[in-house]
Amino acid sequence: MNDGPPGSVPERRDGSDPERRGGEGFLRPRFEILGEESLVPDDNVVRPAPDRFTHELMRSEPYFYGAGAEGGEPEPAGRLPAGARVVLVGVGGRGRCRVVDGRGRSVEVACDSLRELLPEA
Repeated sequence: MNDGPPGSVPERRDGSDPERRGGEGFLRPRFEILGEESLVPDDNVVRPAPDRFTHELMRSEPYFYGAGAEGGEPEPAGRLPAGARVVLVGVGGRGRCRVVDGRGRSVEVACDSLRELLPEA
């Protein structure tokens, strides 16, 4: 029973730190609350995520959610690894293509980083 304030973690009888101990003596990593920039914008999420792909990345490539502020160059939101399979959705400006990855993220990558996959039989 937890006699502390609501949301508090009860003390353990063995004196271990409940924030660091998991079951069976395993150490859990400390949690970290991520900032707003770590969230994928709702407009960039496709559900369900695709399970068939048309292209793959030939090299590791930064991805973008869309245009930057006031039409300027946006900051990359992350990187897709070489070999990542995607569905080509469209070709945009600035040499970028809109793709959807296996996690359902709709992002822009450099078109020249894409290689078409052979159709599966």
